[in-house]
Amino acid sequence: MSNLPGIVVTGASGRMGQMLIKTVMESASAQLVGVTECDGHDWVGNDLGKMMGGPENGIPVTSDASNLFAKAQAVIDFTSPAASVANAEITAETGAVHVVGTTGLSAEDIAAIDACGAKTAIVRAGNMSLGVNLLVQLTKKVAQALDDDFDIEVVEAHHHHKVDAPSGTALMLGEAAAEGRGIDLDQARDAGRDGITGARKKGDIGFSAIRGGDIVGEHDVIFAAAGERIVLRHLATDRAIFARGALKAALWAQGKPAGAYDMLDVLGLK
Repeated sequence: MSNLPGIVVTGASGRMGQMLIKTVMESASAQLVGVTECDGHDWVGNDLGKMMGGPENGIPVTSDASNLFAKAQAVIDFTSPAASVANAEITAETGAVHVVGTTGLSAEDIAAIDACGAKTAIVRAGNMSLGVNLLVQLTKKVAQALDDDFDIEVVEAHHHHKVDAPSGTALMLGEAAAEGRGIDLDQARDAGRDGITGARKKGDIGFSAIRGGDIVGEHDVIFAAAGERIVLRHLATDRAIFARGALKAALWAQGKPAGAYDMLDVLGLK
């Protein structure tokens, strides 16, 4: 066994799970020490390599997160809100770094996960790509510079399998715009327009979600005023960017004090 940090990937059968597994296995800076799936999943008890369509690699898929997390230096988790909250509680007890890329988290889920930062380092972000996190910073700066004569709309597009809307990234961008304006997003959020909705309320931050095909992720932040528009855009064409960002976060957090961090911390953008 090498001295490289040991990584566990949760939700091994998912598209992001498999991308994370490949990214860790190809890395010269980390080693994959195990993967998990939920109880009753048909991957559990089988060889990971075989389940991913390749030769056996001697890594069994398990549902025993507690035992596996205790052997790891970091856990990378792109699963479901309930699973991520449960995983946070386990990492808090084992001391493993917890990197959370799960979206669709409620305020209660986020509070529960971040509370586990009292015992271990947690890096949680709705999007782990460098480009998106730069876009978040730009959105905040532009919102600071423009008054509410500029309407703000966040438009996002993803593949037809995505189950939550707006996306976690869209909400990150909305939060950045609200922070730049010095307002509460919960009070200014305008989403799900349909039918006779009335005129747009000045100062609101709007959200629109597109779902179709195999779109990896596209996000526009539109600042629209009379006679002009500013559009900030990020296009993702390969979900490997999220896996690379998550691994970067897992390595960055090694040796960091217990606490709740995000990708702006990882990238030194704060």
